[in-house]
Amino acid sequence: MRIGLVVDSGCDLPKDFIDANNILVMPVPIRIGKEIFVDDRDPQRAREFYARHEVDKNHDAETAPPTVDQIRTLFLEQAVGEFDYALVQTVPKSRSPIFENATEAAHAILGDYKRYREAAGREGPFRIRVSDSQTLFAGQGVLAAETMRLINTEMKVGDIRQRISDLTPKTVGYAVVPDLYYVHKRARKKGDKSVGFIGALMGSALDIKPILCARQDQTFPVAKVRGFETAVEKMFTHACACVEQGLLTPIVCVSYAGDPDAVYQMPGFSELKATTEKHGVDLLISHMGLTGGVNIGPGAISVGFITDQMDFA
Repeated sequence: MRIGLVVDSGCDLPKDFIDANNILVMPVPIRIGKEIFVDDRDPQRAREFYARHEVDKNHDAETAPPTVDQIRTLFLEQAVGEFDYALVQTVPKSRSPIFENATEAAHAILGDYKRYREAAGREGPFRIRVSDSQTLFAGQGVLAAETMRLINTEMKVGDIRQRISDLTPKTVGYAVVPDLYYVHKRARKKGDKSVGFIGALMGSALDIKPILCARQDQTFPVAKVRGFETAVEKMFTHACACVEQGLLTPIVCVSYAGDPDAVYQMPGFSELKATTEKHGVDLLISHMGLTGGVNIGPGAISVGFITDQMDFA
């Protein structure tokens, strides 16, 4: 049985990892003013997007989920002919309709997929499972990377599904954003109250930066630190401590809303890199998906891993 993985473009993974593992990406349209961009995890397009400051807080920006028909077409034209079983992972359903749209699309292909499989020369039934990652940015990336690692071990699909179900509540994505006022403006459109208006104004005035945590379909601050660089270093220091204690999977993801080469100069990153190498943990670095850049701002940085450690030290 050939098992494949499908993610949305909010899943922060390097393009070479995506290509090497034949991961299918559901593109997400983004509207900036009157222009429409498509977030498909193309690194060059992302560099240009961030370099032009397309998601500046003064611009009117919003994301739109792929429709049921668009996802259905992706499943039929790509997944059905490539895989026997497709595992689909999405951003949290509380944040986007992508989960519901993908679930509806998965049901919609049941009566049509056989002729697509025949045309691709594949025999037997096609099965598909849609799941909610319950986390964001690099957190979603690390869950997908672990799923792919299990697929590559030739583990049975039922065992993979159970293992990922067990790991999902323990998957965490941390993020530090440079501009809280920006985050508040975007969040208000979505009804997200995790960063209040007064807190955003005070944070900007005092240069206080929260370290945000996305876990179990919740987004909340775990620390408040004066200065962006200090907050980033504290976030990476915590990641190092979790690696030292032992992760549940040997993968850490880092994503940046800009040119990912900048990550290597960030305070605390060299220590994280050394710690992952010491413990045989893969470190995957990528640009943050454009949907992430729209919602938490250019210059934001995220780290994701899977751990039993629920407290932020």
